Amino acid sequence: MSKIDHYLHAGTRDNTRVAYQSAVRHYEIEWGGFLPATSENIAQYLVDHAEKLAVNTLRQRLAALAQWHIDQGFPDPTKAPLIKKVLRGIQREHPAQEKQAKPFQLEQLGIVDRWLDQAITTANASGDRAAELRHTRNRALLLLGFWRGFRGDELTRLQVEYIEATPGQGMNFFLPHTKADRQNKGVTFKAPALNQFCPVAAYTAWKDLAGIESGPVFRSVNRWGQIRNVGLHMDSLIPLLRTIFKDAGVADSDDYSAHSLRRGFANWATGNGWDLKTLMEYVGWKSVQSAMRYVDAVDPFARHRIAPGLPTSDPPETLKIENNSEPS
Repeated sequence: MSKIDHYLHAGTRDNTRVAYQSAVRHYEIEWGGFLPATSENIAQYLVDHAEKLAVNTLRQRLAALAQWHIDQGFPDPTKAPLIKKVLRGIQREHPAQEKQAKPFQLEQLGIVDRWLDQAITTANASGDRAAELRHTRNRALLLLGFWRGFRGDELTRLQVEYIEATPGQGMNFFLPHTKADRQNKGVTFKAPALNQFCPVAAYTAWKDLAGIESGPVFRSVNRWGQIRNVGLHMDSLIPLLRTIFKDAGVADSDDYSAHSLRRGFANWATGNGWDLKTLMEYVGWKSVQSAMRYVDAVDPFARHRIAPGLPTSDPPETLKIENNSEPS
């Protein structure tokens, strides 16, 4: 790979690159399309998958095909008016409500944290180092993910050398790349030390127990207590979290995802008086639209706003008599 290719490769996020490669492979191999494509080819591809794939998935497939044509020096067929009209028609004929991750609440965080604390104590007492390492790692993963509102890929990309933790005070995280950092300048996040459910103490305990001095923070641990040098894969995060929740006794554990921690924190913050600007700065959202996708209303059904305006007593006695009187 030349240096030019190296930097071109580095200019695209890994998750995006993998998703685009998968989309192009689906178009060529699974559907049998030809590249370069015409707008008519692309339109037929959309029509054939209109009832199978969500509109957002179709948009992602279009973005991948567009990037392929641009990279190869061909005109982009996805920008044709035909494609826009077909996609608009699919959206009207097959509307779908956007699915969102179920928020992980503070009460549930407490349940899991107490379970992990007991599991760590039990593993330590029995000399089960592998279990002690896994539970200690999971506790740090959970508390950092919640209190920082990290995305799943951000959690898995945390590096020890980019973290400064001061026990009893807080910690700084530097992420060289984030989804919202379009200019690739890197972003610094902060998290406080807390009296309970403390992310700083949990991180320090994991780092010290694992003896990690550099590289990925969160890594897999095998049955013999050996820690891998590479970080957890993003695809393993959701199954890992669901297993933790299930083992701790959280109901409907399969309804949660990595984004559940982010949504849970956002709802906790707004429910405790954080204004939207403060929340956006803390989590790292650049637009109000992005933030609002994660924040549920404190009174989602407007019951507490409507109920006070309703009458609380029975109708006047005279009205009841009139309604019950026999017809003349």
